[in-house]
Amino acid sequence: MRVQHIDSLEELAPVATQWDRLVERSGYTLPFSTFAWCSSWWHHLARNKASVQDRLSIRAVWDDRGELAAVAPFILTQRPATGPLRVRWLQFLGPDPGITEVPGMVCLPEMERQASSALLADLQEHASAWDWIRWSGLKPGGIAAEVIGEHPKLQWSRDVPAYLLQLPCTWDEFRGRLPRNIKESLRKCYNSLQRDGHAFEFVVTERPEEMTDVLGHFFHLHSARANVPGTVHHADIFDSSVRREFLVDISETFAKRRAVRVFGVKIGGHYVAMRIGFIVGDTLYLYYSGYDPAWSKYSVMTTAVAESIKWAIAAGVRTINLSTGNDVSKTRWRPTEISYREAIQISPSIRAHAAHALYQSARTAAGVLDSGLSGNGQKAAKWRGGKRLSVALSAGH
Repeated sequence: MRVQHIDSLEELAPVATQWDRLVERSGYTLPFSTFAWCSSWWHHLARNKASVQDRLSIRAVWDDRGELAAVAPFILTQRPATGPLRVRWLQFLGPDPGITEVPGMVCLPEMERQASSALLADLQEHASAWDWIRWSGLKPGGIAAEVIGEHPKLQWSRDVPAYLLQLPCTWDEFRGRLPRNIKESLRKCYNSLQRDGHAFEFVVTERPEEMTDVLGHFFHLHSARANVPGTVHHADIFDSSVRREFLVDISETFAKRRAVRVFGVKIGGHYVAMRIGFIVGDTLYLYYSGYDPAWSKYSVMTTAVAESIKWAIAAGVRTINLSTGNDVSKTRWRPTEISYREAIQISPSIRAHAAHALYQSARTAAGVLDSGLSGNGQKAAKWRGGKRLSVALSAGH
């Protein structure tokens, strides 16, 4: 195994074709560690400020035949960007307000033990360049988690739940295995529209040139959902131009490969509910959503998800990933729960332990709390706390 360090876009570009091939061969089914996602994220969302700086630090693991066996899309984050008091940690590309929901590495299953061992040995050899590593996207009981978990300085932090729907051949078969309460909910959301004289249209957008326009409608509905009072809080993830530009860019890129769909429910020619889906392999990953609160009494978001499932079954999709976060909008469909493990590995130096203690203290001062939150609530808390964290670190807390 040979571990290559990729620290610039110029070094990254030649790896693109092999990276895409690795995703196909590995059975990886998330959009977040594909080459397209990582390169677009870096272009739009990498930070280069005095208070925080991201640097590419990708590890590509090659076998003895010159084939790519694994990619660990790390970035090195520094707070502040320079100076003797800065803290430095490696984390998978995508430390953002919930945009990259499951960052992690991609690896061929048959090479997982060798590639994970080679990656860990390389990281230990260069431990003076980082204070700690933030691991994520590890499967409990998986080989990579086993290899990395044997490191004496590793601290497991939390498991992030996600929910999978295994799809049968027909909608009737899928509906037949649902619990009674969701069957009743489906009946009501369709019948209530019909009773009040509202006909809906289910629209699926997939062409690259259509993404800018349709996502404009999505951003409006996503923001409207975030501002609904008296319900479970959902963060307005795309409340800045740079994050909106990222989503348009990555959606156009995926659309060129027929790997994204924007699902929408229209009433009277206007969108009332929407959800984005990314297709990787035989899996549809249902990403963020939005709806018009004026139509909430008709449960239009339930209709949008149900119609998306119908579309997926007809398209031959085998699995739907309902995304991360434990909430009733996912569990009501009776999915299979999986989890992705996260951990912290501290570099063995005294400086690294002191830096990590400083960082943890600053997180506490900034009010960034991981426990007791799930889904969008957790993402929102991290994003709000991130700005305070930068201030706390700069002040030396």
